[in-house]
Amino acid sequence: MSDLLTIRGLTVAFGATPVVDAIDFALPPGGALGIVGESGSGKSMTSLAIMGLLPKGATRSGTITFGGDDLTTLSERQMRSVRGDRIAMVFQDPLSSLNPYYPVGTQIAEAYRAHRSGVSRRAGRRAAIEAMERVHIRDAGRRVDDYPHQFSGGMRQRVMIAMALSTEPELIIADEPTTALDVTVQAQILELLAEVRRDTGAALILITHDLAVVSEVADELIVMRQGEVVEAGTAERIFSDPRHPYTQALLDALPRIDDEIGAP
Repeated sequence: MSDLLTIRGLTVAFGATPVVDAIDFALPPGGALGIVGESGSGKSMTSLAIMGLLPKGATRSGTITFGGDDLTTLSERQMRSVRGDRIAMVFQDPLSSLNPYYPVGTQIAEAYRAHRSGVSRRAGRRAAIEAMERVHIRDAGRRVDDYPHQFSGGMRQRVMIAMALSTEPELIIADEPTTALDVTVQAQILELLAEVRRDTGAALILITHDLAVVSEVADELIVMRQGEVVEAGTAERIFSDPRHPYTQALLDALPRIDDEIGAP
């Protein structure tokens, strides 16, 4: 089976300074890839390059082949038909991603209707409720009219996942989706992402600085440092046999429940 997403020689630069430096990776349909690295490693910039959402002043080169099309050759109008429909993104901070002036259901319905021509407001509302139910938001028929501030952090992130799911994308990119959440809610969101992938068949890219997070979801990992991929392989292999000193350092930084009391 051919890969759903293939990245070859992707470089993102500001002027002469690359922040993503000629990276390569591939993702099969339905696969789950973790992109791991500390802040500034280039992992989020990689996701923005895929989505065509790079900040002003950034340049992109290389190829990003998705479903047989090179996304780097598409016009902005053509890219809008891909972004949010075939590729959906879940951002790090749902509170800043959601508009505080509109009910969450209105925002989910807006995303759905933007990619479904001729869909009525009523049908959009139904789709929003169904998407909220899919991510286990209780009493979705009532809560569809609630505003973002009426939801907890974990529930706001569920709303963002519901918005991503509403168009039934082939690929979901989750950029640090659990950073602002406590460990209990974090586990629930990771379980939800794994469930979504199983139920819908969508491929998943999970971007995080936390190897403990990615171990719960990803089949394959790439480790990024200073814009470069320093290690790539199956999650099982990298956790059991890390070969690059940076990967080893990331693993050594994880707190262990069996550490001796008082150990640094």
